[in-house]
Amino acid sequence: MSKPQSKPLFWVFLASFSIFLGGCAQVMPACTAVNAPPSRDMAGSQWELIRWHYTSPNDGKTRLRGIPHRGNGEPITLHISADGKTASGSSGCNLYTAQVAGSDWGFLLEKIASTRKACGPHTAELEYKFLSYLADYRTMVRDGDRLLIMTRDGEVLSFGLKN
Repeated sequence: MSKPQSKPLFWVFLASFSIFLGGCAQVMPACTAVNAPPSRDMAGSQWELIRWHYTSPNDGKTRLRGIPHRGNGEPITLHISADGKTASGSSGCNLYTAQVAGSDWGFLLEKIASTRKACGPHTAELEYKFLSYLADYRTMVRDGDRLLIMTRDGEVLSFGLKN
């Protein structure tokens, strides 16, 4: 009688788990990250959205959302003024400005105002979601030159420091 071979199944499981952890490493902040950075620590910083993960309502899987970059539209940016009291940037097609208010979990953008250029439907939807998430997110984490905003909908916006 031969013994059942479990080694191939083990290697398949190990490979699958490694791929899963590798994917999470792109989204989750490092242990040294600063949760809820105060607005004074963000003053004078300029950020560009480099990655936007979302969970598909169809199958529950995490996917990358297509975002504008140079060459296929204006990048999505977040600039905090030197005094830390205002924010501005590009939301992909339009420009926006807002007042920065401190909170227990970082800072919030209040009184967001935006230009109203005609944009394509995909860009208009991204802009609406982006500006909504800046005004009402779940968690903000700064990890050196990376800023992560986790939304109440389970989306993760990852910014890279530009300055």
